[in-house]
Amino acid sequence: MIDVKATLKEAEERMQMAATYLEESLSRVRAGRANVAILDGVMVNSYGSMVPLNQVANVSVPDARTIAIKPWDKKAIKDIEKAIMDSDVGITPENNGEIIRLGIPQPTEERRRDLVKQCNKIGEKAKIEVRNVRSEIKDRLKKAVKDGLSEDAGKDAENELQNVHDKYIKNVDRLLEEKTKEIMTV
Repeated sequence: MIDVKATLKEAEERMQMAATYLEESLSRVRAGRANVAILDGVMVNSYGSMVPLNQVANVSVPDARTIAIKPWDKKAIKDIEKAIMDSDVGITPENNGEIIRLGIPQPTEERRRDLVKQCNKIGEKAKIEVRNVRSEIKDRLKKAVKDGLSEDAGKDAENELQNVHDKYIKNVDRLLEEKTKEIMTV
């Protein structure tokens, strides 16, 4: 016999993971404001092994248009610059021998629209994942009704599942709306 509460809890956890993935993905989209999250994927060659940028340098945001990277070992400046150039960040680093600076350019109107489209595609993937979880759990509940779960309990569980689904779809829409507003603000 299926444990309805555990099944619904699993569905909610999986939908939460989709929303969390969306939030992390949107934080990496460069919206014209300096954000250290755009450097999360940058891996630096440090003493023969590839490590994340934040493990070889202090990364900070001194103002809205600049990211400052201060390496703990000054010899690593060239490796950090190379890693940034090789990544998909799309910003050319400048260094003064001690600190690497990344100037975040103001995106054009067209670029902002492209960024919104990119965010919406990521958001649609998250919505699809939430819907897939709902569909899968709904099928499990229907099978459980055939296997002996009362129809009332099955209907109640489906309604609760739909409520959880609606909550996470609204959450995804809210995240997309906030990011769109951030991107489109000049």
